[in-house]
Amino acid sequence: MSGRDGTADGPAGVAPAPAARGPLLSDLAGFAHFALLYDGSDQDLGRAAAIVSRAAGSEAPLHVAVPARTMRLIREALGLMPGAAFLADMTELGRNPARIIPAARSFADEHQGQHVYCLWEPAWPERSPAELLEITRHEALCNLAFSGREMTLFCLYDTSRLPPGVIGDAELTHPVVVAPGRQRASGSYLGPGRLPPGCDDPLPPPAQDAVSVIFDGQLGPVREFSAIQARAAGLESARAGDLVLAVSELAGNAIGHAAGGGVVRSWRTAQELLCQVEDHGHIADPLAGRRRQPADAPGGHGLWLVNRVCDLVERRTGPEGTITRLHMRLRAAV
Repeated sequence: MSGRDGTADGPAGVAPAPAARGPLLSDLAGFAHFALLYDGSDQDLGRAAAIVSRAAGSEAPLHVAVPARTMRLIREALGLMPGAAFLADMTELGRNPARIIPAARSFADEHQGQHVYCLWEPAWPERSPAELLEITRHEALCNLAFSGREMTLFCLYDTSRLPPGVIGDAELTHPVVVAPGRQRASGSYLGPGRLPPGCDDPLPPPAQDAVSVIFDGQLGPVREFSAIQARAAGLESARAGDLVLAVSELAGNAIGHAAGGGVVRSWRTAQELLCQVEDHGHIADPLAGRRRQPADAPGGHGLWLVNRVCDLVERRTGPEGTITRLHMRLRAAV
């Protein structure tokens, strides 16, 4: 098999809701977004992979990001992959779902002038409820992020292992659904960028034992606070540095663009360390942090860096202010 493996993150039209049957696989042009539902069996997953193989053919650039348990079967089903194939473990690449769109945009940029195909499995049962909600947000934002691109996304969903609500959300965020034996337009598709219910609900409150620091014009206290929390949680040195970087970037944005200050809160669970930055700014761009800016761009790097180094980033923003919650796992994911 040819193709390159990796988990690297990097630098991306929106079609209206399709007519009765949705775009035929043989007539794909522009942007198309399919939910590929399978029942968990090797045979059904093989059928799903065969659909992708027929659509992409043997020469099209193919971006595959699925968990390791799926990758073996995908490799077998797709056979000899094109030289332009990129293979990644989604549990690494998409650990934070906000990394997926930048990675796909980078891949598409490498193949200008070609129709690019992506085969992803973004959701699996071990994901936390917060992660699954961010997957739903990611899927909705794909319909904005790839506007004007010659791209087809196939998103695998295991109906035998995922909660029914996750499958229902996939119907809301994908214009076309492919299930065993049939393809259909999703009658519940919300439209480009429209978020399903729950995606913008208030975050659960911080733990009662959360500690905090107020910042107003100076980043030193923020850096010291987040470093202390990282050390107390037992994060290894590199990950502690990532957390300090992420919190500092958010606080710096607040100082520069959000009336000058805010508060950082931190607490721990058995699985992760959380830091929450609250400020008075409003981030109007739903794709903020999901675009990798050129190195010489004057700004816009901070939110992308935050997504790059954290295991999960949740954001709630509006005219009254922004809350950004950062998750750092205390041990390797299973």
